[in-house]
This record gives sequence, C-alpha cells and structure tokens, in this order.
Amino acid sequence: MTQNQALFEYLLRLGDSDLILGQRLCELVGNAPALEEEMAIGNVALDLIGQARSWMTLAAEVASAAEIEGAGRSADDLAFTRDERAYRNLLIVEQANGNFADTMARQYLFDVWHFHLLSALSGSADERIAAIAAKGLKEVIYHLRRSSAWIKRLGDGTEESHAKMQDAIDEIWTYSGEMFIADEVDSLLADAGIGADLNQLRSLWQADVQALLAEATLNCPSMDEYMQRGSKQGLHTEQLGFLLAEMQFLPRAYPGASW
Repeated sequence: MTQNQALFEYLLRLGDSDLILGQRLCELVGNAPALEEEMAIGNVALDLIGQARSWMTLAAEVASAAEIEGAGRSADDLAFTRDERAYRNLLIVEQANGNFADTMARQYLFDVWHFHLLSALSGSADERIAAIAAKGLKEVIYHLRRSSAWIKRLGDGTEESHAKMQDAIDEIWTYSGEMFIADEVDSLLADAGIGADLNQLRSLWQADVQALLAEATLNCPSMDEYMQRGSKQGLHTEQLGFLLAEMQFLPRAYPGASW
C-alpha cells in the first residue's frame, strides 16, 4: 500500500463517520424532545456534514492526483454513489437514535474520540489535514461540551433518567472499542506523522470517559468487554443499509442531476 492509497482510505474513514452521524442526527429534526434540542441537534448535524464535505473533497483530490481507483469522483460522488460495503464509517455512528439517552450516549462517546482525534490531526505533517482538523476542532469542542452536560444531567438526575442513561451507555459500549483498533493504514500514516496514534487516543479517551461517568454517578463498563469491529473492512450492521437507502435515494433516482 502506498502512502497516497493509505491517505485516501484514511480520509474516507474520517468523512464517512462524520457524514453518517450527521445523517442520523438529521432524523431527529422534528422528533427531538424540545425545540431547543432540535435546533442544537440540527446544528451539530450541519457541523458534521460540513466536516465530511471537507474530508471527502480532499479524498477526491488525493484520488485524482494519485490516479487511485475511482479518480475523478467528487465529494458528492463519494457520499451518494458508493455501496454499503465501500463505506468506512465507525459502527457506533450508524446505530439507531433510540431514545434521547441512547442518542446522547452515542454522541458523547464519539465526541470524546472526535475531540482528541482532531486535536492530534491539527498537528499533522499534512498541512491540508491539519487545516481541516483545526477548523473542525472549534465545532467539536462545542459538541463535546453539550453532550457531556447531558450525560451528567441525565445520569445524576431522576431515578428514571439515571437508569435510562446507564442502559444507554451499556448498550452502545460494545461499539466504542473499534475507534482504537489500528490497521496498516493507521500505522503507516501515524509513522509518517500524518495520522493520529490510536493507542495514545485510547488512553486520553478512556481517562476522560471514566471521569465524566463517575461525575454523572454512572458505572463505566470495562474496555476488556467484547467489542464489535469490521468497519475498516466495509463490514457494517444492518442499520447502515436502511440509512443509505434513504440518504442516497434522490442522487440514485436522478443520476447526474444538480440542484
């Protein structure tokens, strides 16, 4: 694998995770528990989709410059014309919204990872990646502040909110470990100073999550539990297929159309 091939794959992973979580959050517009939350969730979704566009635009440029398979595709092509097995998003972001506690548990665990990832990538040896990460980090700081507040509010709230928040953390936990499983792409780019060191990210993420859950009077599951994996090989849960069917309907129904 060449560095450009690894870079293209890495950028797809970043873009796909942002895009799919953004799409999931868009499903809550009109369904959030309060108007203020609907506005906040919509804004987070827009931030993530904007970041996805930046990553995918760069991925398309890398593919064209290096003549990687599929060169000539735009960011829109990458977002809307790939099949399920070609997506590289983390499994955690494709999980259904569930109740509000489920949504915030998923969001918080991703936000902590996203914050430390973009912090690391802000110092990337690739100036393009560093610029996108630094810009996105400003938005993710807000995302993390908001999801952290909800974890504490629900965890240390009523008996019912505490129980639902604990159940949500326990349920989504099996998808958290995948965020730190490195492969050839991760190792190659980390060694080149372009990508993030996932072992270091895991330590930072785990310390933050354990501290926050303790403050929220919630039990933190063990990182030694069985963790789902497969997204880096294009293996996903059934949730992604349904999401893509809705997200890709118009571009596939009217190929080549612009609006």
